[in-house]
Amino acid sequence: MALIATKISSRSCFVSAYPNNSPTFLISKFPNTVDSLSPANTAKRSILRNVHASVSNPSKQFHNKTSLEYSHELNIKKIKNILSANVDVPSENLEMIDVIQSLGIDLHFRQEIEQTLHMIYKEGLQFNGDLHEVALRFRLLRQEGHYVQENKKGGFKDVVKNDVKGLIELFEASELRVEGEETLDGAREFTYSRLNELCSGRESHQKQEIMKSLAQPRHKTVRGLTSKRFTSMIKIAGQEDPEWLQSLLRVAEIDSIRLKSLTQGEMSQTFKWWTELGLEKYVEKARSQPLKWHTWSMKILQDPTLTEQRLDLTKPISLVYVIDDIFDVYGELEELTIFTRVVERWDHKGLKTLPKYMRVCFEALDMITTEISMNIYKSHGWNPTYVLRKSWASLCKAFLVEAKWFNSGYLPNTEEYMKNGVVSSGVHLVMLHAYILLGEELTKEKVELIESNPGIVSSAATILRLWDDLGSAKDENQDGTDGSYVECYLNEYKGSTVDEARTHVAQKISRAWKRLNRECLNPCPFSRSFSKACLNIARTVPLMYSYDDDQRLPDEYLKSLM
Repeated sequence: MALIATKISSRSCFVSAYPNNSPTFLISKFPNTVDSLSPANTAKRSILRNVHASVSNPSKQFHNKTSLEYSHELNIKKIKNILSANVDVPSENLEMIDVIQSLGIDLHFRQEIEQTLHMIYKEGLQFNGDLHEVALRFRLLRQEGHYVQENKKGGFKDVVKNDVKGLIELFEASELRVEGEETLDGAREFTYSRLNELCSGRESHQKQEIMKSLAQPRHKTVRGLTSKRFTSMIKIAGQEDPEWLQSLLRVAEIDSIRLKSLTQGEMSQTFKWWTELGLEKYVEKARSQPLKWHTWSMKILQDPTLTEQRLDLTKPISLVYVIDDIFDVYGELEELTIFTRVVERWDHKGLKTLPKYMRVCFEALDMITTEISMNIYKSHGWNPTYVLRKSWASLCKAFLVEAKWFNSGYLPNTEEYMKNGVVSSGVHLVMLHAYILLGEELTKEKVELIESNPGIVSSAATILRLWDDLGSAKDENQDGTDGSYVECYLNEYKGSTVDEARTHVAQKISRAWKRLNRECLNPCPFSRSFSKACLNIARTVPLMYSYDDDQRLPDEYLKSLM
């Protein structure tokens, strides 16, 4: 059924669509959204913005600064001065930039880091000299979106096979490789094998550093895990550190305290919103995991100043999970078909024949979509209602395809499964919302591009879909059963073993990462903040799908990462 393509006025899209009612503005039960447009609440949101912005600009929050705050600002200024002083010899800043990024405090030094790396990129990457420095240059430049070519000559194996520091950095750099880079493929294979060999007979802290790097390479791991790992490695090493490192550690300590407070506040608002929504009592078998849902938002949009965007993003993420469970656990096929048609047409009249839980779910979906659209319209003068509704229709149609497969006993081939699975992963819908909430490039051309599920999004979706399928089909507290890529592979390639299928999946995930890496390099049609958001959702996948023996993600485990 074709989607309604008529143009909606900026006013009409925010009124109730229920029949036989005069148009009235929807009154929200969600904090910080539609009902917060009153002058009093607008002022409150402005104050909150200033508080959260203080993470990157402490002077905005503290008028009567404590000695701790003065010390924090002094340490930031000290590092800025060092970075600026080395502007003519940018290579001297490399190690400091690496530490800054490892600690997750680069928001204080964005301008200095960009300037340094741009100058190094202009100089060109030389492959002679110390392996650690060369690999570090390569990694930092690619992380910033600069395309630097691999060293096609190779020839490093015999020279550096006992250089642990250089091997670790080369392994980390190889994780940013793109398709067709055979030298980096070989470097990754060699360093992984050699570092495993070197684990035996090493000092305990060095062995731990090697094992952590191999298990959680920086480029593919969420920021919180890498910063904690880096800090613990410094403490374990116990060596005398330069003064600038001590300054950075002090900055990171204060930032960590502030971020924890910010996170707790956002979590509190998320739990309050979910409780007031009241959807849980209508879909008792569906997952109720507000902590997990907001963790997704926190990891995707990591800038501390984006509190409102994270809170808004959590809402569609929660409904992706709930609607997925409706299709997988609750609904009869006929009901699911009608529900999909309702979402496709955004037609409240079609709800009459559906059970109560489906009606309530759609009403919540309608309210959330309306609120986000209103906020975007007020902030940016553009109405995303049609685009957001269309994305929900696409997701429900993909869910319905899977429901029909399961109901009929049909097992698709791997290509057919993945074509639908990339959409049913929910990544495109979530990243479309993230793109709109960032509000950076809301042009007709860019919106159409993001709607088309471009490679930067579909690669991340592939990673999530396949990681999910490596886990059990019996996910958490659900009673329903999904098919999986592994199952489709075994059916398509008769005689294959489960281990062979899983190896094949791991290879596909690796190729998807290479595509994602390529999409994030310049020239890229999207902003760096959105590119990083796409990287972040892919990085978050292993965290979210690292199940325990009971196929659960314990809340305590997630809390420990905050």
